[in-house]
Amino acid sequence: MSVRTASYAVRFVLCLSTALISSLTVPGHVSADIYRYVDDDGIVHFTDAPTDKRYKVFMRDLKKDRELRTKLRYASTVNPAEFEQLIMTCSEKYGVNPSLVKAVIHAESGYNPNAVSSKGAGGLMQLMPETARSLKVADRYNPKDNVEGGVKYLRFLLDTFRGDVSLAVAAYNAGLNKVAKYGGIPPYNETRTYVNRVLSYMKSYQESGI
Repeated sequence: MSVRTASYAVRFVLCLSTALISSLTVPGHVSADIYRYVDDDGIVHFTDAPTDKRYKVFMRDLKKDRELRTKLRYASTVNPAEFEQLIMTCSEKYGVNPSLVKAVIHAESGYNPNAVSSKGAGGLMQLMPETARSLKVADRYNPKDNVEGGVKYLRFLLDTFRGDVSLAVAAYNAGLNKVAKYGGIPPYNETRTYVNRVLSYMKSYQESGI
């Protein structure tokens, strides 16, 4: 089997194929999707700008691939009511307002148990691996394990900040050390927006009685 080299386009592709080999060992090296197809003569064609429907994705742009995977995880259709009993059980067990738990889940994952963030947080309540380990969460993508761990963590944060929901929510997002460092909600747009969003969701859940 050989690679056709008759045209400028294909010669350019050969240069890309060298980069492809390097990209297998150098993370982030690929900067565009690479496509390939094998013609009737058994000749392999590569390109980063396919003009023929026979081309199929051979290697994705790594950054775009991560974004696509994240979007697909968040795109799952989920019925929040499916987790109602689980949330109520864990909320009662740890003495945390169920509206707060629902608000955090809503803000964190949109009720998608398979959600994963670009930073590596996973599951309904978006637990980071190290947080999950400290909470003895066996499987972050198991709704029962995840919610129990997340609610337990909220209880800890509420106790730490003497029941101040805003500070507990800020710590859930930015980390306990950051809240302690600034003596309040950290001056990060992401964290401040997150706190406002969670409190707004919480109020809506309380008012609707859902």
